[in-house]
Order: sequence, then structure tokens, then C-alpha cells
Amino acid sequence: MKPLISLLFTLLIVDFGMAQTAEDIIRQAEEKTRGKESAYMEMTIQTVRPKWSRTMSLRSWGQGNDLSLMVLTAPAKDAGTAFLKRKKEVWNWVPSIERSIKMPPSMMSQSWMGTDMSNDDLVRESSSVRDYTHVIEKDTVIQGRTCWKIVLTPKPDAPVVWGKLEAYVDQTDYIQVLLKQYDEDGYLVNKMVGSDIKEMDGVVMATRMELIPLDKEGNKTIMVIEKIKFNEGYDDNFFTVQNMKRIR
Repeated sequence: MKPLISLLFTLLIVDFGMAQTAEDIIRQAEEKTRGKESAYMEMTIQTVRPKWSRTMSLRSWGQGNDLSLMVLTAPAKDAGTAFLKRKKEVWNWVPSIERSIKMPPSMMSQSWMGTDMSNDDLVRESSSVRDYTHVIEKDTVIQGRTCWKIVLTPKPDAPVVWGKLEAYVDQTDYIQVLLKQYDEDGYLVNKMVGSDIKEMDGVVMATRMELIPLDKEGNKTIMVIEKIKFNEGYDDNFFTVQNMKRIR
């Protein structure tokens, strides 16, 4: 009997050790578009308003959580506008005035290029893994997929915009199919819906994301991934202010 008890005890220890934490789940969901090491992406972003809409195209490169570079390729009047994140610094290059601007923390909550996204949403100065604590709540079915509901609460003094996040992550493919963003007073401000799930560069992901501000009827921002390549590998010197001015 003792060997059986010992075996059961060992299996319990192994199972407990392999159990996923909420942080593990969020990290894997983020890696869907960031890659474990690096990612190159081509994307279109459509800003929708009740009486008009506007579409932009961009290219982006990312290395880990601390380095990213993005450049607009369309429309023509915005082409060449670039954004750089290098650790805790965020820079913007505006070719029309040939000026680079280091963006202060106060600008991170402002709208990015007239969309419903903030500057922080795009360059991700904050990290949903590093800057929040994570708690798994009840399972939820969304778009026919069983999802973990994970509540993210900012750590003290973390450089974040939101008072709370709720992420709904598919339990099979680790796709974030819904994200809810709350302000510091606990009011739901935005929801992000992931859809059009397909395989790109060997990874199953949501290739269409709709950001919907709940207090502005008829407004939304639609992001569509057109191309993505993972783990190409970039030198840190690629992510510099000098290169931000040259990249196309």
C-alpha cells in the first residue's frame, strides 16, 4: 500500500507543479502576436465614425517586450511617421516637420492618430504580464469557445492607463477573444473583440480586432493583421531613434 500512496503523492506534486497560473495564460496569449522572441507584422487600421471612416496601413517590428518600431505606410500624407519603444522610452518621428519627439508619460493615455486606441495601447509602454497581478475567475463561453476569465489589477506605481482589465482567453488555442478595459473608478470604457481566427506563420490567432468605446455610439477601430512573421531576429541597434527616421 505504501508504494501506491507514494506514487499518488508524487503525481499530485507533478500535477500541481505543472498547473498554469493566470500570468502564464496571459503571457501565452500575448505571444500569439509578439512571438517568443520577435515578430514582424503588416496591418491595416480603420477608424470608423458615424459619418466617415479612415484607413491606415503600417509595418511593425518587435523584439521581446522592450523593443518595438512601427512605421505608417499609408495614407501618403502620414507615410513615414514612426514610433519607437526602447525599454522605458517612447519616441515619435514626424517626417513632415522632420522632428523626433520623446513622448512623456502624460501622453500615453491620449488618442493615437485619431483612433480609439491610446498611445499606450499601440506601443505598449505598460506590460499586461509585468505591471499587473492576475486572478482566474469563472470560465466563460465566447464565440463558442470556452475561455478563462482573468482579472488584471495594476500593481502599485505601475505605469498603466487602466484601473482594471478583464481578459477572456480561449482554453484551446490561448487566443484572447475579448478584453474589457475599466477606468480607475471601475467603469467599463472599452471592449476589444478578437475574431477571424486563422493560422498565420504556424500560429492560430485572431487576425481581426475591433476596439469599441462604449460611451461613443457608432465609433470603433478595426485592426486587421495582413501578414506576420515570427522570430526573424533583429539586432538591438535596429531599434534606435536614427533608424526610426530612416525606416520605410
